[in-house]
Amino acid sequence: MTLGITRRATLAAVAGASVTNFSVLRHARGEEPLKLRCSLDTAPSHVRNVSLVDYLKQVETATGGKIAPEVFHSGQLYADINVGKALLQGQLEMAVPGGWTQTGIVSDCDFVQLPAFYGQSIDVTHEATDGKPGAFVVHQLETKLRSKCLGPWVDLGFQNWYSTKKPLKSVEDLKGMKIRSPGGAGISWRINLLGGIANTTAWPNVPLALSQGTFDGFVSTDESVFSAKLWEAGVHYSYADHQYVGQYVPLVSETFWAKLTPEQQKLMLDLWAKNIPIYRANAAAAQTRARKALEGNGVTFVDPSHEELTANRKLMQADVAALIKDAKLSPDIVHLTDEAIGGKA
Repeated sequence: MTLGITRRATLAAVAGASVTNFSVLRHARGEEPLKLRCSLDTAPSHVRNVSLVDYLKQVETATGGKIAPEVFHSGQLYADINVGKALLQGQLEMAVPGGWTQTGIVSDCDFVQLPAFYGQSIDVTHEATDGKPGAFVVHQLETKLRSKCLGPWVDLGFQNWYSTKKPLKSVEDLKGMKIRSPGGAGISWRINLLGGIANTTAWPNVPLALSQGTFDGFVSTDESVFSAKLWEAGVHYSYADHQYVGQYVPLVSETFWAKLTPEQQKLMLDLWAKNIPIYRANAAAAQTRARKALEGNGVTFVDPSHEELTANRKLMQADVAALIKDAKLSPDIVHLTDEAIGGKA
């Protein structure tokens, strides 16, 4: 874990531009390398970006430069909500979108919004997304986006509430607030259930929208708030109820995947499997550091008690039928999730 965290700090400097180019081992034999463009809509210093820069550098090195990656940061190519279409149309070789941004394509991506995940440990999410529920979602994404998933999903971290002017001491304080959702009917369901007014805004547009008062609260993670320096846009409060764990799905276009040799395909899969524990550990460490940094920049956090989380979960469970309907969750994903983690709720 120490090695992974050290690597993260080193690569943060490497990922400091809007585009990260890799320049090792460009073909002595004159063979044209396979171009791999990866689109990310978060900042270069964000834990997802650092992880992907690291992974793709390893891919290029291991293939002797036969795969030539290029990472586009900060939504320079596409916002996450649009990368699915880009993959499908062959306009992009790789994307690692948040599952919540793909619910318009595969509604079952919203299964992590089920109340069983609310306020639970991150291990509960891993049991589901690394297990049968996650595999069920991946099959749909691969089919509809004509893509290949490289393996287990990249952690972002716990999603919480944040606000600018109104202190957040309980879910009661969300009533009447205009709250930005990152996407997906599940998050909007929770916002509406608790009396808020949902507003969907792409992440790159959040700082300006906050400063203009388009919304006065939002759902995100400490790392995302920190990497975007949202205290500068007026964020002052957080209710850290760990609604669910945001994760990113590593997708490579089927067109690009078909150009690879079986050995290159295996190499990409093996490198992903080798590194995902490091990336997840780095993500957890990044969230911890981000919270401390946010506190240092004047953000006040409220951590609800176990009893309060249990009461909130019961409130949401009572309305789960509406969530399933609104999010268009299939009976299969609900059943698989219940089998995987039902006893932990």
